[in-house]
Amino acid sequence: MRFKAIKKSLFCSLFIFSGVLYAQDPIGSEKVTVVKPYTPSVRDANKIRETPNRNDSVSLQKKQVQYSIFSVPVASTFTPAKGRATTVERVRPPKVYDNYATLGFGNYSNVLAEFYSNMEIDRSSNFGIFLTHNSSQGGIEEVRLDDKFYDTELNLNYNTRNRDLSWIAEVGGEHQLFNWYGLPETASVTDQELVDLDPAQNYYSVYLGSEIELYDSFFNSAKARFRHSGDSYGTAENHFNAEGLFEIEIAEELISTKIGADIVNGVFDRMYDSVIGYDYTYMNFNAAPSLLILRDDLSINLGVNFVYGMDVENSDGSFYIYPQVSASYRLAGDYFTAYAGVDGDLQQNTYYNFHQQNPYVSPTLMIQPTDNAYKGYLGGKGKLSNAVSYNARASYQSEVNKPLFRRNYEASTLDGEPYTYGNSFEVVYDDVKTLSFYAELNVDVNRNFRLGINGEFFDYSTDVQAEAWNLPTMKASLNADYQITEKWYTGANLFYVGERKDKNRSISLVFEDPIVTLDSYFDANAHLGYRFNDRLSAFVKGSNLLDNNYQKWMDYDVQGIQVLAGATYKFDWD
Repeated sequence: MRFKAIKKSLFCSLFIFSGVLYAQDPIGSEKVTVVKPYTPSVRDANKIRETPNRNDSVSLQKKQVQYSIFSVPVASTFTPAKGRATTVERVRPPKVYDNYATLGFGNYSNVLAEFYSNMEIDRSSNFGIFLTHNSSQGGIEEVRLDDKFYDTELNLNYNTRNRDLSWIAEVGGEHQLFNWYGLPETASVTDQELVDLDPAQNYYSVYLGSEIELYDSFFNSAKARFRHSGDSYGTAENHFNAEGLFEIEIAEELISTKIGADIVNGVFDRMYDSVIGYDYTYMNFNAAPSLLILRDDLSINLGVNFVYGMDVENSDGSFYIYPQVSASYRLAGDYFTAYAGVDGDLQQNTYYNFHQQNPYVSPTLMIQPTDNAYKGYLGGKGKLSNAVSYNARASYQSEVNKPLFRRNYEASTLDGEPYTYGNSFEVVYDDVKTLSFYAELNVDVNRNFRLGINGEFFDYSTDVQAEAWNLPTMKASLNADYQITEKWYTGANLFYVGERKDKNRSISLVFEDPIVTLDSYFDANAHLGYRFNDRLSAFVKGSNLLDNNYQKWMDYDVQGIQVLAGATYKFDWD
C-alpha cells in the first residue's frame, strides 16, 4: 500500500512539473491575441512559504561554550535576626479648643481685646459668643483736636445641622466712636472755639440675621438680614435685604434662579447747608435666572438679572436688565485657565456702608442707589507649579451715580457744628467709567510658609466731576506667614496706595490750586508670636513700622509707629 502511494505521488509531481515547463515557454516576438481577459480565482493564488530557503554560500555554526563553577566554601558567623514589623510614630493631633481670649496693649494707649466662646447644646447644635474691641486714646503730633477712637462689636449666634439642612441665626450690636480731627490749616477757628469744640461722632448699630441651606431640595438656600443704625446727630436708618436660591437639574444641565429684595429707609436731621431734614426710601427687587453648562474643560454660565428699583419718596420706579454671563476654559489643565464675563446690578447704597468706608463723613449725606450698568472682564489663572498659583485680569466697568467722597467746604456759620470747618466729607454722585488691570501671585512653599502678592491699576473717566475724588490710581499688597519653629511664628502685611485727588474748598482759597493731590503711601505691618503650649501664646504686633506720616483722607494724619503686645489663652469650659 505504501508503494502504491509513493507511485501515485510521483506521477502527480511529474504532471505538475511538465505543466510548469510548458507555461515557461518563451513568447518571443509572436503576436498574441487575447480572446478573453484573464479572470483570477482563489485557486490561482500561491501561498508564500513562511520559512524561506537559505542560499548562503558560507554557513557558520555556533561554537559550543563549556563552562564550570569553581565553588569554595566560606566560613561565616553571621546569624540573621528575626524580622520585626516597623511601627509608624503616631503624631498627636493638635487640641482644638472651643473658647479663646486675647488682650493686648500698645503705645498711643491702644487696646485690643477679643473673646470667643462656642458652647455645644447637643450633638447638632451650638451657641456662640464673639466680642471684639479696638481702641486708641490718640496722640498724633500737630493735631489740634481730640483724635481718639474705639470700635466695639458683640455677636451672638446659634447654628444647627442635620442630614437635611443647616441653619444659623445671629443677633448683634456695634458701637463706634470717631473724631473729626482733620482741621485744615486754613480753618477759621479761634483758640476758644478749639477748646469748646467736641468733634466726637458716635455710630450705633444693631442687627438680626438668619441663613438656611437645604441639602436635598430644589430650594437650595435663603438668607435675610435687618440692620438698624444711627448716630449721635439724629440720623436713623433701617436696612433689610433677603435672598433665595432655587436650583433644578434638567438633562444634566443646572438651572438656577436667584430672587431678592433690598429695602433701605432713613432720615437725616438736617442737610449740610440747611436745617431742613431729609428722608429717603428705596426698594429694589430682582430675579436672576441662569443656566450652567459644563463640558469637559469648558464651563459656561448664561444668565440675566431683572431688577425693579423704586424711589418711594418721589414715587419713581425704573426697570433694569443686566447681563450675567461668564465662561472659563482650561487650555492647559491646571496650568492655565482662560475666563471672561460680563455682569451688572443695581447697588443699594446705605449710610452705614458709607461711614464704614469713611468714618469722617458728615451726618448730612445724600443717599441713592448706583446703577452698575455693566462690568466686562477677561483674564487667565492657573498654576506655575504645585506651590505657585497666579491670576491676571483686565476689566472695564460703567457705573451710573457712583458715590465719591469729597471734602466739605468750610461753613462755620452753620451753628458751629463740629463737622463744618472743612474737616468732614460729603458724598457726590457721578457717572464713572473705570479701566483696571489686576494681577496676583500666591506661593505655598510648604505648610510653614505662605506668600501672597497682588496689585491693581486704575484709570477713571468722569462725566461731571473734575476728578474721581479719593479713588487711588494703584493698590498693591503683600501678605506672608511663616512658621519658624514649632513654637515661633511670624508674618507681615505690606500695602501701597497710589495718589488720590480731593477738592480744596477753603474759605481763604484765592490763588491756591482747587484740586489737591494726596501723596501715595506705603504701610508696613508685622507680627511675631510664641506658643508656650497648646493653650497660651504671646504676640507682638507692629504697624506703620516705617513711621510714614501719610494721610489716608485729606488733613487726617495717621499714627506713627505703633507697637502692641499681648497674649491669647485658649480653653474649654468643661
